[in-house]
Amino acid sequence: MESSSSSTHFATCFLTALSISLCIISSTSAARDLAPKTNTEFIKTSCSATTYPKLCLTSLSSHASTIQTSPKLMAGAALNVTLSSAKSTSATMLKLSQRHGLKPKEVGAMRDCLEELSDSVDELQSSIAEMGNFKSYDFQLMISDVQTWVSAALTDENTCSEGFGGNGMNGNLKTAVRGQIVNIAHLTSNALALINRYASVHG
Repeated sequence: MESSSSSTHFATCFLTALSISLCIISSTSAARDLAPKTNTEFIKTSCSATTYPKLCLTSLSSHASTIQTSPKLMAGAALNVTLSSAKSTSATMLKLSQRHGLKPKEVGAMRDCLEELSDSVDELQSSIAEMGNFKSYDFQLMISDVQTWVSAALTDENTCSEGFGGNGMNGNLKTAVRGQIVNIAHLTSNALALINRYASVHG
């Protein structure tokens, strides 16, 4: 009788343990399934606070697993995406500037723009480095420096774009260059908005 009672108790315990295990596995799996959705929703919500939300979403949605639901990681990802775009555009423009048949005005605008882009790249790199190295008690100083650098990068990009705004230039060249620079400026503007959002949440 005691043996029967003991095996019944063992079976009950085993089934309870099994049930708990299945529950944990199920909830872990559900959390894992929910995570990508939560991350994407966070990006959508954050991007809605930027000037160019659609561009923000398309440029950052592939980084959802890295960003998770962190305003700091979101701002950092936006800066890295902007820096990458600025570098590739700068390389493209360098090639364009070496093409034969450019008018003096076009050569001058390209040269000026390359300088502005170089400054912009430096400022974005400084911002990324500063965000990665700061100590928590220096937050206000760090965020102020980052905001200043990113604002300066945006000014440089807009100055570059304005250099191609006049007449007397090849239409295709002007359209191609301005299109790329405007895209970087929009990315920079979004990054600045996300940095400001991070600052307000942290504060």
